[in-house]
Amino acid sequence: VDSWADKIYPDLPPDKRKTKMWDTIFDICRVKQKDPVSAWQDHIYQLTARSNYLNHKQYNSLKLKAPGTDLMIFLPKGHIWKGGSTTNQNGIDFSPNLPTEEIFTLPHKDKIEGFVAATKPLPVEVVIEDFSLTFSKGRVVKATAKKGENMLNKLLEIDEGSSRLGEIALVPHSSPISRSGILFYNGLIDENGSCHIALGRAYRPCLENGEKMSDEEFMAAGGNVSLSHIDFMIGSGEMNIDGITEDGTTEPIMRNGEWAFDV
Repeated sequence: VDSWADKIYPDLPPDKRKTKMWDTIFDICRVKQKDPVSAWQDHIYQLTARSNYLNHKQYNSLKLKAPGTDLMIFLPKGHIWKGGSTTNQNGIDFSPNLPTEEIFTLPHKDKIEGFVAATKPLPVEVVIEDFSLTFSKGRVVKATAKKGENMLNKLLEIDEGSSRLGEIALVPHSSPISRSGILFYNGLIDENGSCHIALGRAYRPCLENGEKMSDEEFMAAGGNVSLSHIDFMIGSGEMNIDGITEDGTTEPIMRNGEWAFDV
């Protein structure tokens, strides 16, 4: 814990870092609110309602536009948006991630076109900074980074699926993690501070009957198979996202990094 706090708050006096870290974690986990349980229930309700809205819409594709980003992501037929809570084998609802701010699904692994810029560093073995990816037919065809480009290319070469996307997740720019302005060097926290996409493995529960499919069937339906799953952040206060229906109608999902529809 001490070494983690040192990484997050290098500019604070050493004896203040751990206290500040826990104070921030309690804040982003809604522990400091007047009624944390009620706050979480309301938050999970909102995430579930937004997932249900997008599941009802079944958009054919998503258009992402922001400085450095112009990306078209097609979604497989039968894709499922998830987020907030899930149900275990005993029928009990629980939240596997705290904090959680995302709703997410899987892209079609072969149908992604355009380019995207990361908005936060990606800490792996080294910290990759100021990087962007260009996609054609679902695959990364160009990768650049001001720092850590060699490591970025290694991540793309892990296996056949590591240069394709397995997740698209939507997070409002006003989320508590985003407002903190901190890079936590922890993927499960950092990813909940921003809209993000993931290179590599797709989550099978995000596709209708995906958990019952063989790898070959899952891939034929548009799901990505890989040993890796690497999230990186692309959201900002300038991110606009549209959902495009089967007949070509364009509908706003996010504007300036915030939700553009009510639930």
